[in-house]
Amino acid sequence: MPRNPRSGDKQLIKDIPEQFLAEPALQKALVGWLDWLSHERRAADNTVTSYGRDIAGFLNFLANHLGYTPGIKDLSNLKPVDFRAFLAAEGNLSKSKTTIARKMSTLRTLFRYFDRNNVLSNGAIGTVRTPRVPKSIPKALSIEEALELVECADVFAAEVWIGKRDRALLMLLYGCGLRIGEALSLDVGTFPKDSDVMTITGKGNKQRVVPILPVVTKAVNEYVKSSPFSMNANTPLFLGVRGKRLNPGVAQAVVRSLRGFLNLPDTATPHALRHSFATHLLSGGGDLRTIQELLGHASLSTTQRYTDVDEARLQAVYNRTHPRARRQT
Repeated sequence: MPRNPRSGDKQLIKDIPEQFLAEPALQKALVGWLDWLSHERRAADNTVTSYGRDIAGFLNFLANHLGYTPGIKDLSNLKPVDFRAFLAAEGNLSKSKTTIARKMSTLRTLFRYFDRNNVLSNGAIGTVRTPRVPKSIPKALSIEEALELVECADVFAAEVWIGKRDRALLMLLYGCGLRIGEALSLDVGTFPKDSDVMTITGKGNKQRVVPILPVVTKAVNEYVKSSPFSMNANTPLFLGVRGKRLNPGVAQAVVRSLRGFLNLPDTATPHALRHSFATHLLSGGGDLRTIQELLGHASLSTTQRYTDVDEARLQAVYNRTHPRARRQT
């Protein structure tokens, strides 16, 4: 696996093939790109890993497509028809349009990096149209469903402290709009005991200030007090039963059990609580710019998806309740 060349740094790139299927010079250039993503772009570990897998898959396709192991010159000489052949191959594997669009985005990122760093130049990829991805609307819960999910978080807990942990975690997701990874990356010392705001480090190591409701602070403090493990400033805030940082899969499993118990839709996930946070703020009169800052979105267009959610909710209410909407003629 490609390793971070900086002495003493942790290995950031995981689950990438031992070697890209490419000539040595191209392999070296690719490792430099991944290192640039990690250190210059400050991309998250999972993002770097995902990018690496996308490129490894493209190189595997290219080796079969060309009939030999590709090198830098081969990437320079690729034509639009070659990139379209890759898109067709992905489509034949029943890959979704979203997945194919993501892989093309990865390729564009790589080729731009190569061009800027004088590794190679190929403008052909710029002429290839990416499949249009259907516009998705975030799946938010109703206010009643979100509150019920949070309040019942301890129903299946094997121990009291675990129930308090799960409740505090879900409260953070819904009460502060955190991503599951952001919440689980918190340490005890990074969660303020008395302040009504906290600083969250999100994607790309970008920081934002998030208000904390008193009820959220109370739930977290009660959980910390009940924990059977020694909790100091450097201890992960959310711990598993073995005293290690809680795995996202555990939180997802808790919500899966709860949605069956509460008869909630399959879209009820930990991330749906973040969507619900944004949707409920918007329907309560919150402005998009503020919600953008609270969620840590880089682009306002990402936040604007929640206006579609609110419009869809209003339309559903109208269709269900207005006399004229109920009339068939």
